[in-house]
Amino acid sequence: METQPPVQAGHRRKRQAGAGRVRYKDDTHTPTSLSHSHSGRLPPPPHTPASPVSLTSAACTPSPSPGPSRIGADRMLLSLAQPRLLPRLPSPATATATTARPRALALALAPRRAHSSAAETAAPGRLRAVVSERAVDGMAPAAAGQEGRPLRVGLVCGGPSAERGISLNSARSVLDHIQGDDLLVSCYYIDCGMNAFAISPAQLYSNTPSDFDFKLESLAQEFSTLSEFAEHLATNVDIVFPVIHGKFGEDGGIQELLEKANVPFVGTPSNECLRAFDKHNASLELDAQGFLTVPNFLVEKDKLARSELEEWFGSIGLNKENGKVIVKPTRAGSSIGVVVAYGANEAAEEAEGIFSEEIDDKVIIEVFLEGGCEFTAIILDVGTANNSEPIVLLPTEVELQSSITNDIQEDTIFNYRRKYLPTQQVAYHTPPRFPAEVIDCIRQGVSLLFRHFGLRDFARIDGWFLPTPATSLTSSENGGKFGNTEYGTVLFTDINLISGMEQTSFLFQQASKVGFSHSRILRTIVQHACSRFPSLVPSNNAWTALSRKMQSAKQAEIIQNDTCKQKAFVIFGGDTSERQVSLMSGTNVWLNLQGFDDLDVTPCLLAPSNGYSPHNEDFSGSARDVWTLPYSLVLRHTTEEVHAACFEAIEPERVEITTRLRDQVMKELERALSKQDWFAGFDITDEQPIKYSLQQWIDYVKEAKAVVFIAVHGGIGEDGTIQSLLESAGVPYTGPGPIASRTCMDKVATSLAVDHLASYGIHTIPKDVRATEDLLKSSLADIWIDLKAKLQTETVCVKPARDGCSTGVARLRCLEDLEVYANALSGKLPRLPANCLSRAHGVIEMPVPPPESLIFEPFIETDEIIISNKSRNDSTRHLVWKGENEWLEVTVGVVGKRGEMHSLNPSITVKESGDILSLEEKFQGGTGINLTPPPATIMSEDALQKCKNCIEMMANTLGLEGFSRIDAFVNVHSGEVLLIEVNTVPGMTPSTVLIHQALTEEPPIYPHKFFRTLLDLAFARAD
Repeated sequence: METQPPVQAGHRRKRQAGAGRVRYKDDTHTPTSLSHSHSGRLPPPPHTPASPVSLTSAACTPSPSPGPSRIGADRMLLSLAQPRLLPRLPSPATATATTARPRALALALAPRRAHSSAAETAAPGRLRAVVSERAVDGMAPAAAGQEGRPLRVGLVCGGPSAERGISLNSARSVLDHIQGDDLLVSCYYIDCGMNAFAISPAQLYSNTPSDFDFKLESLAQEFSTLSEFAEHLATNVDIVFPVIHGKFGEDGGIQELLEKANVPFVGTPSNECLRAFDKHNASLELDAQGFLTVPNFLVEKDKLARSELEEWFGSIGLNKENGKVIVKPTRAGSSIGVVVAYGANEAAEEAEGIFSEEIDDKVIIEVFLEGGCEFTAIILDVGTANNSEPIVLLPTEVELQSSITNDIQEDTIFNYRRKYLPTQQVAYHTPPRFPAEVIDCIRQGVSLLFRHFGLRDFARIDGWFLPTPATSLTSSENGGKFGNTEYGTVLFTDINLISGMEQTSFLFQQASKVGFSHSRILRTIVQHACSRFPSLVPSNNAWTALSRKMQSAKQAEIIQNDTCKQKAFVIFGGDTSERQVSLMSGTNVWLNLQGFDDLDVTPCLLAPSNGYSPHNEDFSGSARDVWTLPYSLVLRHTTEEVHAACFEAIEPERVEITTRLRDQVMKELERALSKQDWFAGFDITDEQPIKYSLQQWIDYVKEAKAVVFIAVHGGIGEDGTIQSLLESAGVPYTGPGPIASRTCMDKVATSLAVDHLASYGIHTIPKDVRATEDLLKSSLADIWIDLKAKLQTETVCVKPARDGCSTGVARLRCLEDLEVYANALSGKLPRLPANCLSRAHGVIEMPVPPPESLIFEPFIETDEIIISNKSRNDSTRHLVWKGENEWLEVTVGVVGKRGEMHSLNPSITVKESGDILSLEEKFQGGTGINLTPPPATIMSEDALQKCKNCIEMMANTLGLEGFSRIDAFVNVHSGEVLLIEVNTVPGMTPSTVLIHQALTEEPPIYPHKFFRTLLDLAFARAD
């Protein structure tokens, strides 16, 4: 029976679909209440060796020891006791090296078998590989001395602090870049309640702490105590790699736990962590050791004496009414809780705010360093045994740039958003643009601090360079302290014991400047940590022996087969509002494809020929260039920064300085690391970026007989332009062809192309298209009346006709909302502030320049999905869906050859608030819960299959091929769909929903294999 679409229709967002916003409540009595119980905790047996698994050629790691199941028939997360959210790992008995691939995805692999087989022949330099069962079968710690065996690493992430989202991103990055046939990774998670869990590597690709926590009780194995967790680690891993940022990770907590259980670990011991992590104590220690320090005042919870604070303001020459200071927790990282304050009263209020939010119970108030330049430096310990020998890599200058809003507090500190999210208000320079003497002073001081505080393996230290010393520092007693130079003052402010390890973090930026890839720097850190523990000498030797054996076998195979690498180019960037997402997607694809030994992958930036201007974002008439990029230049947060770095990298004076400093650091590293028989050498050569016109680049790609992976979102990346140029040149590329791309870029044309499929259960949303210029010239009151009449709705969804990433997508409930939206367009505002419309919402990014035309649609009403808190008498969390409107918003990936597209499992993303996913929800681990596929208690298996059939029919009707993403509403009873839009170059960031969907395939398809499959589909089309 055909189900009619709802009268009131529309939609909420773009990049990831969501059924509703998240609300928390205590009352769990609702129409549909699905429990996620917490009764009983049966951990894995503490003395059972980890069981290895192998999932075809996907990257796999040992599964946690099964132990007694703690999930009963009545204890499920929705209907997700079945492996529908995340894949269930095969048992050791069934985990073989070959498992049937999904029917459509397997099609991509056969035509290019030579390539994939080479990738599946593992080598020590590979970023990821199959974990073979025989590699560790029956292995116990006593077997460590045998000739050639993998090292077993326990990766621990999460933690109780607000930095858990960063920790998850770091852990995912570490997993991607260290695992291989010679290194087996087991994953563990500690939640905010300090409960420890063994998790599958697939679960690590959940993108948020909320996602993790909600699924833990059904998909992970919990330990009854932290002590039992430590005992398990002592038996099942050789060494632990903690990637917990902030509390319990950098304050010595996890380190003390491991020390008591005699478990070796990467990083600094517990006592030294405790001493260095507290910013106030570290400042006192710095001062005592003769270093210049930033004047500061300690405030403890419930002990704030405002009179003393006012006296401190006066003692350092600050006006107590408006003197500018920084207020921050003494024991937190990631710039969480860091704010600017003016005067003693405001500083006290900000301190109280930190206390009330329970970020910390101690706050440090520091002088704001006007005119200073912030820097950060990574230190690598290259000493032998426990003899520390720190070498400081090339420091990075953090340049803060003013925004057009002139928001002083936002513009003057390196806060959480600037550190981790795309923004044009920050740029990085490695090495800093400081005089050589200042850089030498920074490196010398950082090395001294590393030694003095007893740090180990690696760390990061932050500080400031003041060309003009602050008045609060100019006293006679400071004259002889370390940090005074001819050119200004150097101060050290923060010691980071576990530096962030996201894909573009400072660790990788600085390491890549001196010859280390992501994999090589992380493995070097692990190997050095192993060398510090006498008990690990046999394990380290066996690991080194296995790595060398595999390397020799790989080289022999290359010689025997006389094979050469297939060239591939990943292009990203562009000039649309989606260019920052494109950079993230392209970077992720490039890093994942680098794991294949048969590929030579080059990252490329597409940019307007006249460059990016913060005052003019209209690039419509601009020609375009393509830059081929060296490794280190890709690791940036914005396309503008990458583009600027390209010019900086070819500026002669800058080239000379960078080359000299890099050579100096690399000689220091080589001299020390050459003493270690495990050091595999540097694996990145120094190159300069090269600029081509777009046509010159296509000619170059054609001559190289390469394939192009298109990661350019919007604009010429999705409207068929790049596809047409490549097709004309005979260059294979990923994704749909020119005609399908052009059709899907036009949301109206997309609807018309599938409008005849209504009898098959595929429906479209009514649309009203209006030119932006006409809208701004007309009576908005008349337009609002006309829209409601034509669309037969009281609530309207507005969106640009040809934009994505939720850019400009808003829900309008009244004339006043339309007026606010129109004013933003006429004023060319970059964003609409949160809650400026009649219904609560987050910040809405606006397209700049305004789009030529807008689409108005009815807004689809869907029920909220509510997550209830655990009640006092029930240890259960509930996911509640009222089911009144019958429609859910989903997003679905499709993969395969033209006419044979395969639908992945649909996803729902439960949002924290508002109708459109926030920037953080899309790109940064922090909020949102992903349900893939929709739970059986909400959507039946028959309806799910009907939905997937409809999605496949749409994909084949539109002529899609390679891969795309379809956003739609689905009727939970019939499975019929209501099309929202089609994205022919969908987001491919580390937290993209497509990865979640690929991981629910049987067997799970991990990111590197997923992206390789897409590349092979491009080859198959060319053949």
